[in-house]
Amino acid sequence: MRRVDAFAREVEEWENIFIPLEDGTRLAARVWLPKDAAAAPVPAILEYLPYRKRDGTVHRDALTHPYLAGHGYACLRVDMRGNGDSDGIMEGEYLPQEQDDALEVIAWIRQQPWCTGRVGMIGISWGGFNGLQVAWHQPEGLDAVISLCSTDDRYADDIHFKGGCLLCEQLGWSSTMLAYSSRSADPAIVGEQWRVQWLERLEREPHLASVWMEHLTRDAFWKHGSICEDYGRIRTAVMLVGAWADSYHDPVPRMLTHLKAPRQAIIGPWVHKYPHFAVPGPRIGFLQEAVRFYDRYLKDVDNGADQAPALRAYLMDGVPPATQYEHRPGRWVAEPDWPSPRITTVPLHLGRGRLTDAPEPVEPMSICSPHTVGQAAGEYCPIWLGPELPGDQRIDDGGSLLFDGQILADDLTILGGPVLEVTFQSDRPQANLAVRLCDVAPNGASARVTYGVLNLCHHTSHEHPEKLVPRQRYRARIELDEVGYRFSAGHRLRLAVSTAYWPLIWPSPENATVTLELEECRLLLPVRPPCAHDPAPSFAEPEAAAPLEEIVHRPATNRRLTTIDAGTGIQRLEILDDFGEFEIVAHGLVTGSVGREWYEIHPDDPLSAKMRTHWTETSRRGDWSVRTESFASMHADQTHFHLTARVEAYEGDRLVFEKDWTTSHERGCV
Repeated sequence: MRRVDAFAREVEEWENIFIPLEDGTRLAARVWLPKDAAAAPVPAILEYLPYRKRDGTVHRDALTHPYLAGHGYACLRVDMRGNGDSDGIMEGEYLPQEQDDALEVIAWIRQQPWCTGRVGMIGISWGGFNGLQVAWHQPEGLDAVISLCSTDDRYADDIHFKGGCLLCEQLGWSSTMLAYSSRSADPAIVGEQWRVQWLERLEREPHLASVWMEHLTRDAFWKHGSICEDYGRIRTAVMLVGAWADSYHDPVPRMLTHLKAPRQAIIGPWVHKYPHFAVPGPRIGFLQEAVRFYDRYLKDVDNGADQAPALRAYLMDGVPPATQYEHRPGRWVAEPDWPSPRITTVPLHLGRGRLTDAPEPVEPMSICSPHTVGQAAGEYCPIWLGPELPGDQRIDDGGSLLFDGQILADDLTILGGPVLEVTFQSDRPQANLAVRLCDVAPNGASARVTYGVLNLCHHTSHEHPEKLVPRQRYRARIELDEVGYRFSAGHRLRLAVSTAYWPLIWPSPENATVTLELEECRLLLPVRPPCAHDPAPSFAEPEAAAPLEEIVHRPATNRRLTTIDAGTGIQRLEILDDFGEFEIVAHGLVTGSVGREWYEIHPDDPLSAKMRTHWTETSRRGDWSVRTESFASMHADQTHFHLTARVEAYEGDRLVFEKDWTTSHERGCV
C-alpha cells in the first residue's frame, strides 16, 4: 500500500469537538478537513460508530480520513451516544435513538461554515448498516453513502440468525459489545466527570443477547432498521462493497437488484475489512474509488463514476484449503447489469452419492450427523484474527451425506448464490440442515466454496415458523451464500449435507434424522459461461495516508485450538484473540484488549452444547488505570436457552463495580 503524505488540500485535525443534540447530549467527534475549508467550504463525510474514535478505530482512521480530507472533504468520526467520549447511554443496537441522533448530526454538519451543505456517509459493518438506515430516513443533504460489509435485512444477514438457525455468534458479538461498552471515556477529553459517567454506563449497560433471545423469528424488532422493508425509500446514491470471505456478501447482489437509486457494487476476496488494507489480496485502490464516487455525487464532477458497472466482482480460483491466505488468485470481471443476463441456472440432480445431469430413480437417503460436524467451518465472520477461514472439509464430510459430480473436463465458473431444492422428512419436530458446496481436488482435499443452513421449521416463513410433523413430506429451498469461484478442470464438485454445523449454529434440541427424497432434490448453480469479450475492470494500487504512530507494549496474538477428551468424548474449541496493548504517541493513552471464547459439545448429545466468553479491557495513562472483565455463557435444555453474564470494573486493582445477569428464554422452533 502506497503511503501518501502530500495532498491537493492541506489537512488539519481537530482532536475532539462535541456536537450538541436537542436533548442536551453531546456526541464526541474527531475531525479532519482542509485548512482552508472556512474560506472554501467542502462537502462532509460522516462515519458514525460505537467503537471509540479515541482508541478503537484509530488505526484505520489514520489511513482513511486524512486521505479523504486531503481530496477536499471534511471527515467526521463520531462516537455514538454512550460510547467513547460521548455522553449518554447506548441501550441497544440500531435503535430509533441511534438513527435520530445521526439525523441531528447531519443537520448540524450542514450548518457549519466549512461545509457546503452536502453530506456523505461511509462505514463498514455497524457503520455500513447505519449509512443505509439513515439514508432510509431521507435527510436533506445526504447525497452519497458508501456501505461496506452491511445488510438490508437484520434478521437474514447479521450475527443473529442464518436461515432461521440461531448463530453462536449472537452470544459472541453480544460479549464483544458488553466488553467494548464497559470501557471508560478518556479523562483527558471529558475531564473529572469520567468516573461518574463510567459507573452510570456500567449500571445501565444492557446484556444484548438477553434482548435478542426474545426475538427468535423475523418480527417487528428485526424489521426495524431493515431497509428491505421499503427499498424505494433509499434515494441516495449508494456504493456497496462486499467480500467473499466475509459474512455480509449476500445483501450486495440483493440490494443491487432492488434499490432504485443510483447504485454500484464491488465484491472482492477479502475478510471483514476495508479493501485498501484487507486480506486476502489482491487489495485495491479503494480510497481512489471512494473519492471518485463522492466527487460525482457530492461535488457534481462529471467524472464517469455514475457509469460504473452495476457489479465489479472478483472470481476466485480454486486453491488448496487453508485457514488463512495472504492472496487469492483469480480475476476481476464486470457485470453491466444485475441480475446479469449472461448468468444461467444449471440444475444438477442428486443421485445416490453423486450429482447427475438428469434425475434418476433412487431410494431416499437419511442423515443424523454427529454434532461435531462444523469443526472445519472457521469463523462465521472472519475479521483478520489468525486462522479463521474454513479448512479442509474432509473432517466434516465424514459426518455428512455426500454427492460428488463427475471430474470436470473444463473449467466451471459460478457467480451468484447456488440453491438446493429438497423434499424431506424429519423424525423430530425441529431439525436443521447445513449444505456445503465444495471443490474436491485430485488428491482428495475438499475446499468449501460456499454454504447455507436452514432451520427446517422455517421452510415456508421466517416470521411464522411451525414445528414439523414427523414423517410428513415437506418442500424447502436452502440458499447458499453468493460467491464468485472457478472450479478447475480435473476437479469435481461435492455437495455435502448434514444436520449439524457446530459451532456456527446452535444444535437442535434432539437428535433428528432427516430423510431426503433424492428424486425430488436438485442443486441449482449460477453458471457464468466463458465470454469472448469480457474486459476486466481495473483498479489503482491501494493508497492511504500515514499510519498511526504507536508504541507496541504487547504484540497481538491469535490461537484456535480444538481438543477431544478421550474419556468423555467431549470436543472443545478454544479461541484466544489477544489484540495486544499499544500506546498512541499523539496523546499517550495505552489500551489493551483480550477476547476468549470456549465451545464444547458431545457428538451424540445436542444438549451438551455450551459456550462461554471472557473479555479483558484495559486503559491507562500515567497514574490513571482502569480495567473491565466481562463474562457470558449459554447452554440449553429441550425447552429453554439459559444465559448468564457478568461485568467487573476496576480502578487500579480495586473492584469498583460488579453486575450479573441471569435469563432464560423459550426455544420455540429453534
